[in-house]
Amino acid sequence: MKSKRNLIIAMLVVLSTTFNSCATAQSSKNKQQYKVAVCDWMILKRQKLGSFTLAAEIKADGIELDMGGLGNRPTFDSKLGDPVERQKFLDKSKELNVGISSIAMSGFYAQSFAKRETIAPMIEDCVKAMKDMKVKVAYLPLGTESDLNKNPELRPVIVERLKWAGKQVGKIGGVIAIETSLSATEEKKLLEEIDSKYIKSSFNFANAADNGRDIPSELKILGKKHLAQIHASNTDKVWLENDKAINMPEIKKTLDEMKWSGWLIVERSRDVAQVHNVKANYGANVAYLKKIFQN
Repeated sequence: MKSKRNLIIAMLVVLSTTFNSCATAQSSKNKQQYKVAVCDWMILKRQKLGSFTLAAEIKADGIELDMGGLGNRPTFDSKLGDPVERQKFLDKSKELNVGISSIAMSGFYAQSFAKRETIAPMIEDCVKAMKDMKVKVAYLPLGTESDLNKNPELRPVIVERLKWAGKQVGKIGGVIAIETSLSATEEKKLLEEIDSKYIKSSFNFANAADNGRDIPSELKILGKKHLAQIHASNTDKVWLENDKAINMPEIKKTLDEMKWSGWLIVERSRDVAQVHNVKANYGANVAYLKKIFQN
């Protein structure tokens, strides 16, 4: 009888230790200063439940969930406005413990934020998706059609539209993170002109690297106040760990000194010799970012 009781006690100790270890690991993950995500459209899973599964397989902490295609539609081709479909995404996120870093409006890579007539329903649909999914950041790239280096005459209308968009996302306490082709100095001036705490920067390593700018210096110029998220990858050439243009330990040191915390999102940095190998490319880049930023 005594030996049976001792066996039960031993089993309870093992179970308790296992539970506490899992809880500690989960708590540690939730408290990470830096979390690593991947863009769902770049892993070929745009607004698909499989994006969470693939993100879990490559050990990413989250995904940047796209609003869907745009084309000539008045707004995004999105499932997120459907309560039933939206719940599927939320359930899968919870099941696999893969978060949503931000809601992306990637349609504006090729579409003009300055000239499209139906900006209002697009922004409103995105903000509603943010609210319903409890996501605090939206990603808005000012792509080729609204490139302020090439089209400086568009600045007044872009500023006006972003002021309005800031008011919309401010209603839910969220942020729209814009990506521009500007230097950090010029982007900071743009953000100060917009003058909204709800419009911030989505900093992209590739923009700085492609233009020969030092990434840590750019981050310092932009400052913690203006930085909502980071697209932590370069133009496709090699994996991040092999990219001599990206000094990742120095970048981490800079962000640590800035006391910034948030999402590092892998967009590209694919090995051109195997550019279509999604798991290899994104798995390697996620692993490297975690090695530098989470160890």
